[in-house]
Amino acid sequence: MSWMRGVTCQIRQWQKARARWRADMERFKAEQRAARRSGGKMPENPGPPPTGFALLPWLLMGLGAFSNLFQGETPNPWIGGLGLLAFNSLYVYVTFRAFVKETREARSTRVALALMGLVTCGLAAGYGGSWLYFFPLLGLATGAVLRGPWLGKIGFGVTVLAAVVSYFRAGWDAVNVAYGTFLSTMVTAAILSLSEAVRELRAAREELARRAVEKERLRFSRDLHDLLGHTLSVIVVKSEAARRLAHRDLDAALVQVTDIESVGRQALTEIREAVTGYREGSLATELDGARSALSAVGVEPVVRQSGPPLVPQTEALLGWVVREAVTNVVRHSGATRCEITLDGTPDRVRLTITDDGNGDEDGDGDGDGAPSASSALGIGGTGLKGLTERLTAAGGSLRAGPSPRGGFTVTAELPVEGELPTEPAELSVL
Repeated sequence: MSWMRGVTCQIRQWQKARARWRADMERFKAEQRAARRSGGKMPENPGPPPTGFALLPWLLMGLGAFSNLFQGETPNPWIGGLGLLAFNSLYVYVTFRAFVKETREARSTRVALALMGLVTCGLAAGYGGSWLYFFPLLGLATGAVLRGPWLGKIGFGVTVLAAVVSYFRAGWDAVNVAYGTFLSTMVTAAILSLSEAVRELRAAREELARRAVEKERLRFSRDLHDLLGHTLSVIVVKSEAARRLAHRDLDAALVQVTDIESVGRQALTEIREAVTGYREGSLATELDGARSALSAVGVEPVVRQSGPPLVPQTEALLGWVVREAVTNVVRHSGATRCEITLDGTPDRVRLTITDDGNGDEDGDGDGDGAPSASSALGIGGTGLKGLTERLTAAGGSLRAGPSPRGGFTVTAELPVEGELPTEPAELSVL
C-alpha cells in the first residue's frame, strides 16, 4: 500500500541521516583529538541530525490524559482512546514533516495540522483537566510547521482558541494553558528557524570554501600554462638556434645557451611567485623577452609605445597578452615581422600585436598550428580564452583573428583608471 511505502521510505531516510550523523561525529572526534595534540583550532560539533525525534519527548505532556483513560476516570473511554490515538498520530506526522521545507509547506501537512487542531479542541472541550495540555502540543506543532509571516497571526489565534476552550472547562486556569500554548508556539518556531539558518550558513560556508579551492586550482593551472608555454617555447627556439650555430659560430651559440640559462632561471622565479599568488608581471620585462624570442627565430620585432604610464595591474594584464601572443607567433605563424603597438589615452589603453605570417595561430599552445572556428571569432584556444576572461573581468576586451592584409592580429583594450582584478570572478573554460 502507498502509506506503507511512505513509512518505509521515511524510515530509510532516518537511517541514512543517522548514518551520516555518526560519520560526521567520528570525523569531528578525530579532528578534535588532532586539534588537542597540535594546539590548533577546535572543530565545530555537527550536532544531531534535524529530525522529528527531537520533538517526540514532548508527547509526555499527554501522560496525564493517558493515565485518566487507563484508570477509567474518562467517560466514553473508546472515544477518548481513539482521540488520543488520532492526536498522537497527527502530531508525529506533522512534526516529522516539519524539518524539510518541501514537506513542511505541503498541503497535506497543513491539513494534518488543521485536523490536529480540531481533535485537540474536541478532546479538551469534552474532557478538560489533563486533556487541556494538548493545546501546548498543538502550539509546538504549529511553531514547527509555520515559520513565515503567518506565524504571528496563527500563533495568536491558537492561543486565543486555547484560552476560550480552557476557560470553558477550567475557569481562570485557562491563563496557564494559553500562556503555555503561546510560549511553545513561538519558542519552537524561533529555535527551529535559528537551527535551520545555522545549517544553511554552514552549508554556504562549505560551498564558498569549495569554490575558493576550485578558483585557486584554476588560477594555478592557467598561470602555469601561460608561464611554461611561453618559457618552453623560448627555450626550444633558442636551443634550435644554438644547435644551428654550434658548428660555424661557437660564440653566437654560447650566447644562445646563456640566454637559455637566463630564461630558465627567470621561469623558476615566476613559477615560485605564481604558486604563492604574488606574481606581478612587468610589461617592460615581457617586451624585452618578446624581442629576444622573436629575434631568435628570425622574426623582426617592432615595438612602439605611447601614452601615459600604466598602473601595475594594467601592466600585468598586458604582459600576459604579450607573452601569449608572441608565443603563438614563435610557434605557429611562420612570420618574418611582428609589430607590438601600445597606445595609451587618459581613459583606455590598447595593445595590438600583428604579424605577417600565415594567420594560422590558434592560440592554444598545442603546436598543431591549425586554425579553429573559435579563433576566427577572437576566442582562441586555452591561452586566449584565459586572457579573454582576465580582461573581461577587468572591464576590458580581447579580440584575435586573421588580419585583412594577411597574418594574425591580437588586440587588447583595458581601462586606465580603477582597480583592475588580475583574477576573473568566475572561470568557465580553462
